[in-house]
Amino acid sequence: MSDDPHPDKVASALLAGISVLVRRVRQVPVEGGLTMPERTALSHLARSGPTTSSALAREVQITAQAMGATLGALRDRGLVERRPDPNDGRRALLTVTEAGHQALKNKRNARAELIARALTGGTFSPTELEQLAAAAPLLERLAQNI
Repeated sequence: MSDDPHPDKVASALLAGISVLVRRVRQVPVEGGLTMPERTALSHLARSGPTTSSALAREVQITAQAMGATLGALRDRGLVERRPDPNDGRRALLTVTEAGHQALKNKRNARAELIARALTGGTFSPTELEQLAAAAPLLERLAQNI
């Protein structure tokens, strides 16, 4: 019998572990007050650059109406701004403001600090911390190949 891990078992174990981690990190309240839909819209907009509300809705796979409500809340808080499309005056392009970028950065930093506190609580040995550090780029590469 081989000691090599079977891809199906590795996939199941990774999915279970990562799912629990993501759920826990999302459940713990973080300062900044972004809802999950707001964070998703803001993150996608920050990555993709200026775009229309309908294009963003298609990208994150929600209705245009739901995206409109989310973007309205983000605009009201000064995290997103709307500008005329220079190529088509009938359309408006949405961009993330400096305050929006800062809100995303603060949220990411707060979540990273949450995980760092869990890692420094004595629950993980130095060897385990090294293993987790080595796994991080592999997890990112895995995500890019899905």
